[in-house]
Amino acid sequence: MTLDNRAQVIIIGAGLSGLTAAAELNRQGIDVNVLEASSDIGGRVNSATTKLGSHLDLGGQWIGHGHDRITALVEKARGTTYQTFSCGLPMLVREGRTVSLFSSSALLATIYLVILELASRIYVPQGWIELSVDKAIATFVPLEIARQLLRLLVTVSSTAELSMFSTYSFAKSIALSGGLSTMLRTQGGAQDSLVVESMGITTSMLANELPRKVLTDMPVTSVSQNDSDGVTVRTASGEQFHARKAIITIPPPMLRGITFDPPLPPERIALQENTRMGVVYKAIAVFEEPFWREGLGGEFLVLDDPACGVFDSSSPGGPGHLCFLVAGTPARQLDTLDSNVRREMLLSRLAPHLGRRVLQPVEWHEKAWHLDEFCGGGYLAYGIVGTSDGLLPMPHDPINDLHWAGTETAQEHPGYLEGAVQSGERAAHEVACALRRAHADSNEIFAS
Repeated sequence: MTLDNRAQVIIIGAGLSGLTAAAELNRQGIDVNVLEASSDIGGRVNSATTKLGSHLDLGGQWIGHGHDRITALVEKARGTTYQTFSCGLPMLVREGRTVSLFSSSALLATIYLVILELASRIYVPQGWIELSVDKAIATFVPLEIARQLLRLLVTVSSTAELSMFSTYSFAKSIALSGGLSTMLRTQGGAQDSLVVESMGITTSMLANELPRKVLTDMPVTSVSQNDSDGVTVRTASGEQFHARKAIITIPPPMLRGITFDPPLPPERIALQENTRMGVVYKAIAVFEEPFWREGLGGEFLVLDDPACGVFDSSSPGGPGHLCFLVAGTPARQLDTLDSNVRREMLLSRLAPHLGRRVLQPVEWHEKAWHLDEFCGGGYLAYGIVGTSDGLLPMPHDPINDLHWAGTETAQEHPGYLEGAVQSGERAAHEVACALRRAHADSNEIFAS
């Protein structure tokens, strides 16, 4: 196959942010080439169809309350949204028993969350840069169940490994996501609603808008800038692509495998070195029907190791979907286990509350994002303890002809689908303006 290797803009990464930028530039008449390292488009959006005909998302799936950009994109793709089913507060489970949300441990955890919320809005001490979240919880929280609950809530909301994640970074990120109560809540919060057809309809629609096919299986190995020739991008297969501008949507930790000529500024290199991708395992158990709605509901916080959050992601009138999220260091405990063992481990902890029926799903879908060769993790990258690099939003000022997108760079809701769309729109606007300025300048020189 002969590739058309010249375009006005090269976009590296065919996730939601990259495809958003590509579609926006295409609408403005700007020619783009989109390069994707994996064999599929979507990046951290990853959808599947079940045996029962329902659709599910193993990557980003929720639309947060007030996330207008991703809502508009789903509507444009003719998707059908529905509210996440919730009976109110989740069930708190430990060692096979429920723990009251009004117990001393749960109330203590709530108090610490309120303190952190207030600090994030008023003043975050600089010394918290050196304090990991894990150490902060171990040092200042006296009750074990409260410690377990706080660790679970922070890992599920951030996917960070808490021994490496600074309290400062976490506190600074809270306001950008609308506050802790928004981050942790289903209805009216960050997990407010879902898409019947799956979030994959958005990335498919954006890719189909492009006159050129997205080029998959194209891992980038080098990016060169030349004042006279713009940007040259080389891939592992030896292909070369040329453009006036490039938009890079890859998270900073995943840029270490790409050589830049000239080298990136020291602060951007430090950003790569001092950030890590989030660690998260996601599984969805599929049942003929959401039978748990007849009883306790399907929303749980399971404190037993490996701790996990459980959500009811079933669509109206559809089969039952139970979504499991194991995040941070606990997710690594699942890596060496057989898929059947992982399924049995996670489902069996719900059997005392939902009955043995929960042990027999029709299907089990799973993905460990931290084992993904090209994404490297999810939901997003985070800054490690001891450094101020990686604070959200991450740096995204253009470097000559290189522009930057990705949910980590979003000014609003970084780490969410909304942030990915916002960053793609911003990068496309930057590039379009820069190309228009360059065109105007060249016309002036020609006229003179």
